[in-house]
Amino acid sequence: MGSFRREKDEEEDGPTNAYQNLEKTSVLQETRTFNETPVNARKCIHILTKILYLINQGEVLVPREATDCFFAMTKLFQSKDVVLRRMVYLGIKELSSVAEDVIIVTSSLTKDMTGKEDLYRAAAIRALCSITDHTMLQAVERYMKQCIVDKNAAVSCAALVSSLRLATTAGDVVKRWANEAQEAMNSDNIMVQYHALGLLYHIRKSDRLAVSKLVNKLTRSSLKSPYAVCMLIRIACKLIEEEDIPSEELSDSPLFTFIETCLRHKSEMVIYEAAHAIVNLKNTNHRMLSPAFSILQLFCSSPKATLRFAAVRTLNKVAMTHPAAVTTCNLDLEGLITDSNRSVATLAITTLLKTGAESSVERLMKQISTYVAEISDEFKVVVVQAICALCTKYPRKHTVLMNFLSGMLRGEGGLEYKTSIVDTIITIIEENADAKESGLSHLCEFIEDCEHVSLAVRILHLLGKEGPFAATPSKYIRFIYNRVILESPIVRAAAVTALSQFGASCPALLTNILVLLGRCQMDPDDEVRDRATYYLSILNSERADLYKNYIIERENCSLALLEKALVDHLNGDLEKRFDISVVPKAAAIVRTEISNDVMLVTSAPRPPKITREEESASRLAQLPGIQVLGPVHRSTAPIQLTESETEYTVQCIKHIFGQHVVFQFDCLNTLSDQFLENVRVELTLPEGFTTRAVIPCPKLPYNELQTTYVIVEFPPDAGSSIATFGATLRFVVKDCDPNTGEPDSEEGYDDEYMLEDLEITVADQIQKSKKNNFQVSWDAADSEEWLQAEDTFVLSAVTTLQDAVNTIVKILGLGSANLSEKVPEGTHLHTLLCSGIFRGGVEVLVRAKLALSEGVTLNLTVRSTDQDVAELITAAIG
Repeated sequence: MGSFRREKDEEEDGPTNAYQNLEKTSVLQETRTFNETPVNARKCIHILTKILYLINQGEVLVPREATDCFFAMTKLFQSKDVVLRRMVYLGIKELSSVAEDVIIVTSSLTKDMTGKEDLYRAAAIRALCSITDHTMLQAVERYMKQCIVDKNAAVSCAALVSSLRLATTAGDVVKRWANEAQEAMNSDNIMVQYHALGLLYHIRKSDRLAVSKLVNKLTRSSLKSPYAVCMLIRIACKLIEEEDIPSEELSDSPLFTFIETCLRHKSEMVIYEAAHAIVNLKNTNHRMLSPAFSILQLFCSSPKATLRFAAVRTLNKVAMTHPAAVTTCNLDLEGLITDSNRSVATLAITTLLKTGAESSVERLMKQISTYVAEISDEFKVVVVQAICALCTKYPRKHTVLMNFLSGMLRGEGGLEYKTSIVDTIITIIEENADAKESGLSHLCEFIEDCEHVSLAVRILHLLGKEGPFAATPSKYIRFIYNRVILESPIVRAAAVTALSQFGASCPALLTNILVLLGRCQMDPDDEVRDRATYYLSILNSERADLYKNYIIERENCSLALLEKALVDHLNGDLEKRFDISVVPKAAAIVRTEISNDVMLVTSAPRPPKITREEESASRLAQLPGIQVLGPVHRSTAPIQLTESETEYTVQCIKHIFGQHVVFQFDCLNTLSDQFLENVRVELTLPEGFTTRAVIPCPKLPYNELQTTYVIVEFPPDAGSSIATFGATLRFVVKDCDPNTGEPDSEEGYDDEYMLEDLEITVADQIQKSKKNNFQVSWDAADSEEWLQAEDTFVLSAVTTLQDAVNTIVKILGLGSANLSEKVPEGTHLHTLLCSGIFRGGVEVLVRAKLALSEGVTLNLTVRSTDQDVAELITAAIG
C-alpha cells in the first residue's frame, strides 16, 4: 500500500496524472521486461498501461516500433494472470493496424477463444477479429458460429459485435452466419438479443423484402430486450419512410400499428423511442400524433432528469414542423424554464421561442440572458438556432434579437459557437432589409476583437459585398482599414479586397480608397501587396466594365477543380500554356438550412462543402475525350428512372457543358443470381440532338453501383434544346452463384429494361448567379449589346404571389436578388428579380412583375446577350 500513500503537500496541489510525462522511447525500452522468465505480471501490466496511454494520447508508433512491441507482447501469453492476459488483448487490438505479421498470434487467440476460461474468451474474440482479414476468416468461421450461440452472454455479445465489424470487410462470409444470429435472437439476455438483431439487419439490409419479413416476424413476437425493441422501431420507421405511405393509409399499416403499441410498453426507453419515432414520421395527421405528444408532455413533468431532457429535446426538434401540437405542451415547458438542469431549461426556452407568441419574445429573452453564460457552447448553439428561426417568424423583432446576439458574440466561446452566431446575423441581414444596418454594425464591432481568422475574413467579405450599398458606406471604411493595420496577413488581404469593392461601387469614396490602397502597397506580406497593386491598377483605369468583371461581380473558379487542373498541367506537357477557361466556375452559394438536430454539435471540424460539379469532376475526367467539351457548366441533382423496389434501379445525373450534355446513369443490380455485362443506356433522341459517344459499364455485379455514360450534342439553336428523351437499359445477363457472385458460364443472353423518360429543361441549362446590386446590372443591360424579350401571362395554376414566385424560380432555375424571392404578407403587387448564366456563358437577367386580383398576372421581361436564349426563357413560362 506504500505506493498509494500521498504526502500532504501533494494533496494540496490537487490530483496528478502519473502518466503525463511519459516518453515513447523509454516506455518502448521497458518492453524488454516482457522477455524475462518468470513473467512479472504486475510490472508488465504497468508497462502495457503506459503503452496504451501513449497510443490513446495520439502518440504515433512507426511500423518497426509497433512490430517489436507486438512481438515482445506475445511472450506474455505464457503467464496465467487474468488481468495481464486481458491487457495483452487490448494491446493486440491497438497495435494490429500498425504492426506487421500480427497473424502470428492467431493460434493463441483461437485457443483462448475456445478454452474453458470465460474471462478470456470474449476479449480473445474481439482481439482475433481485429487482426483477421477476409482471407483468413474462413479458418475461424466454425469457432465464430459456435461463439455466437454460446450460453455465456459476454461471449455471445463479443462474437455478434465482432461479426458486425467484420461485415464491412468480409460481408459474404458473415452472411453465412445468419442462422446462428437468428438463434441468438431467442436468448434471454437483453444485450445478446439486441446485438443479434443488429447483425441480422446488417446482413439483410440490402434486401428490402428480407428486411420486411424480419420486421413483420419480430413485431408479432414479444422481444424481451428493450434495446432490441428500440432498434426494431427504428427499422420499422425506415421501412415506412421508404414506402412513402400516404397519411390516410398509414394508420392501417401493421408497422405503424406496432410503433403505436410500443407507446404502452413497460419500458420507458421504448415508450420514448416510439413517441420520438411517431412525431418525426412524415405523412402523419393529428389523430396519429396526439398520443405521442401526450407521452412527451407526461415525460416533461417526470422526476427523472433524463426523461425530461429527452422529451423537451424531441419537442424542440419538431417545434417547427408541428407547431400546433407542441403549443399544447407550452404550460409544461414554462414550468421547465426554472429547471435545476440547465440543459433542460435551455431546451425548454428555445422551444417556447419557436412556438410562442410574438409578445412573449422579450420575456423569454430576458429569462435566458440570466444564465446563458453558465451553459456549455453546445447549448448556446441551440439557443442561437432558435433565435434564427424566430427572426424568420417575427421579422419585426430583429432589434431585440440582434442585440441579444451581439451580447453573446462579445462573450466567451469557441469557434463553432461564434460561427453559429455570425451565420445567424448574416441570415437576418439577407432576409430582412431593415436589419442590414444594425447587423453590419454589430459585425464591425466584433471584428475589432475577433481572434478567429476564418470569421474575420468572412465578415470582411460580407462588408465588401453589402457595405457599399448601405445608407452611409463611409462609416465601414475605418473598421476595414483597422484590419489592414492590426491583423494577420490573411485578414489584411481580405481587408484590401473589401476596400476595393467600396472604391468600385462608391464613386464618392474612390479618391480615399486609392490613398488607402497605395499605403497597402508597402505591406510586408507579398499577397497583400499584390492585391493592393492589382486593385489599384483596375480602379485607376476608371473603366466600368473592368470594375464589374474583376471587382464587383468577379467570377470565381471552383478552387478544388482549379487545384486539380493545375496538378494535371504540371504532370503533363509543360510546353502548352495553362488555360483557366477550362476550369468550371464556382456555383452561387445556396444557404443550407440550419440543422435542427440539437445536441449533435461537436468540436470536430466540419467537412468542406463541395458542389455537385466538384464531386463529379474526377469521374468525368476519366472519360476519353471529355476535355474537348470544355468546362462543366452545371450538374443537376440525381433523378430516379425506376421504382426503388425494381430488380434494376437507375438514376441519372445530367452534366451540362457549353454545347453538350453528358448523361451519367448510376445502375444497381438487386438480383443476387444475375451478373450483368456490357450495361448501357440507349436514348431515343429528339430532332436536332446527336449522340457523340456511349460509354458502357463492362460489369455490373449484384448490389454494386456502377456507371454508364451517354454524350449528346445540343442542337445549334437554343430554342430546340428543351426536349424529352426515351431511355432503355440494355445489357447481357449471365446466371451466377448467389453466394460467390461468379457467373456459372461464359455464355449469356441480351436483355433490356424500359426506363422512365428523361427531360432537359431550361433550369438544367442555367447556373444561378447572385447580383449584389441588381438594379445597377439591369440598367447596364439597357444597351445595344443586350437583347430583350417581354411577354404577359396569366398564371392559372397558382393562387398566391408566393406560389407564383416559387414556380417561376423553379422553372427558370435562376438565382433571386435583393430578397425578391420573399413576398411580404398582405401585398397584391410584387417584383421578382433574378439572374443566371445560360450554358455557353450567356448572361441572363429577368424582371417579373406580378399582380394578384382574381388570379396572378405576370409581366416577364428578359434581358440577355443572346436573342434565342431570351425567347427560350420567355417561352418556358408560357
